[in-house]
Amino acid sequence: MPPASRLPVPVLASLLALVILPSPLAQGTGLRGFTPGAAATHLDWESRFRAIPDPARLRAAMERLSARPHHVGSPWGKANAEWMRDQFASYGWDARIDEYQVLFPTPKERRVELVEPSRFVAKLEEPVVAGDPSTSQRAEQLPTYNSYSGEGDVTAPLVYVNYGVPADYEELERRGISVRGAIVIARYGGSWRGIKPKLAAEKGAVGCIIYSDPRDDGYAQGDVYPAGPWRPRDGVQRGSVLDLPVAPGDPLTVGVGATADAPRIERAAATTIMRIPVLPISYGDAQPLLAALGGPVAPEAWRGALPITYKMGPGPARVRLKAEFNWNLAPVYNVVATLRGSDFPDEWIVRGNHHDGWVNGAEDPIAGMIAELEEARALGELVKQGWRPRRTIVYTAWDAEEPALLGSTEWAEHHAAELRQKAVLYLNTDGNGRGYLGAGGSHSLERLVNEVARSVEDPESRVSVWRRLQAARIRFGSPVQRREARERGDLRIDALGSGSDFTPFLQHLGIATLNVGFGGEDGGGIYHSIYDTFSWFTRFSDTSFVYGRALAQVAGTIVMRMANADLLPHEFGALAETSRGYVAELKALRDEIAGRIAEVNRQLDDGVLAATADPKRPER
Repeated sequence: MPPASRLPVPVLASLLALVILPSPLAQGTGLRGFTPGAAATHLDWESRFRAIPDPARLRAAMERLSARPHHVGSPWGKANAEWMRDQFASYGWDARIDEYQVLFPTPKERRVELVEPSRFVAKLEEPVVAGDPSTSQRAEQLPTYNSYSGEGDVTAPLVYVNYGVPADYEELERRGISVRGAIVIARYGGSWRGIKPKLAAEKGAVGCIIYSDPRDDGYAQGDVYPAGPWRPRDGVQRGSVLDLPVAPGDPLTVGVGATADAPRIERAAATTIMRIPVLPISYGDAQPLLAALGGPVAPEAWRGALPITYKMGPGPARVRLKAEFNWNLAPVYNVVATLRGSDFPDEWIVRGNHHDGWVNGAEDPIAGMIAELEEARALGELVKQGWRPRRTIVYTAWDAEEPALLGSTEWAEHHAAELRQKAVLYLNTDGNGRGYLGAGGSHSLERLVNEVARSVEDPESRVSVWRRLQAARIRFGSPVQRREARERGDLRIDALGSGSDFTPFLQHLGIATLNVGFGGEDGGGIYHSIYDTFSWFTRFSDTSFVYGRALAQVAGTIVMRMANADLLPHEFGALAETSRGYVAELKALRDEIAGRIAEVNRQLDDGVLAATADPKRPER
């Protein structure tokens, strides 16, 4: 634990209250953080709140917000921000737009072509789908690309690196295959996409191509869009390859909110922009490239679902990769709405979801954004009925999440000192689907999540979302998960890494954080493509918007409990238990790796590897 003088004031106050206040605040009421008298009144307000969110309004809001492409700097993105600001205001919130200026590269020229042993030019384009008018909005769509790729025009031998993670490069090195001076082709999955070109560059590659294999989210999983929900042959996953683990947000203003007058470094000095060119392609464009590879046959785990023999290279395939960009500043429009607290106005509960999409973005992010809007409307209705939040509630609709968590990061950097002193929770969503409740975040809030999950009904099974998640872990989980689901009082929540708007709050400011959403029953392959549309969502995901209502009920109930608890409902036993578990996992991992190394060394010393080598297949 850091020195007490460095703890956020609200957290320090909560720790002191644990010593000073009597135990009934946390025991005997069934509602952690509330006195018995306050709990009964609060639960009545919660019941009223959960009755308000309306699937019909959720549907209408999604249809409006996803009607046109709304990426950073687009006309519809700005129009959406202004519409949401006005919606918050109509619900009785103080609402505004906070604007920032960020570096946002867009493609000037893209090219992927096979130049040897035959010729093939990749289309790099997603075709229109008949019956889905949103896919035809060509003039407003961003092309397929990876933002913050390096620039370059390179021609080199091609090497297949599977998912392009460290274990894959270990396999290549074991076989004597180097990617130095080569272009690598990796499939999506196995890691965040930015790891793939970063590792490739560190290994000496001069370019990186990333494709979606049908085994992972295409026809091997089911019917492809429009017949089914999975990725079609020419579907492409856009996405950022900024070095987010080093620093999210605007690469020219790291650590400083990117206001119009903020000091900026030169782009050449930015350390988080990728150094080699990177482009995403479809499995339709990837197949001729992969089919042209020679070299050893790829290990079984590396083989996708394309009708080819997967080989590793290098050669005889040689590929040209060109990526050139417009490096312009673009406006970011964050919507910020506030309900001022009556008793503790300087303790904030911050709630967020982003509103920008790579294209129309119905599932990602609008399915989460509409739930947040319904929460805000419901809370506004409660205020009209006489309810008041004791702590200040701040609802946000972030812009520019997709390129690099830009909107949330710049706002958090701009208000860092104030947030460190006042924020008691950041609650994030990032889209939504159909199925089971997923939750991750600060483990001191694990008990709170479990209590809230027990109070919300699953719209399909009619048991609580907690009970349904418990049943799923018993049926589908590992032996450890099955045992814990039956025996442990609370279901575990996941740890959070990065990749969404909680990052600057949790990882950089140390604010207690949660991320929630539903999913697991609506698999699909439209992520970051032109096919993530209202038409797709209403055919294959939460078609009746009842899980959107459930998300609003879960998130809004968490907000209400944090806002009005007599004592902030942290439970630090779960945090301690989780930390002990991490230590045990590290020790087990160390022992497992040491054992493998010892076994390989023994086989070398005993001549086992030499005796079993196949002289006709030395790469094995």
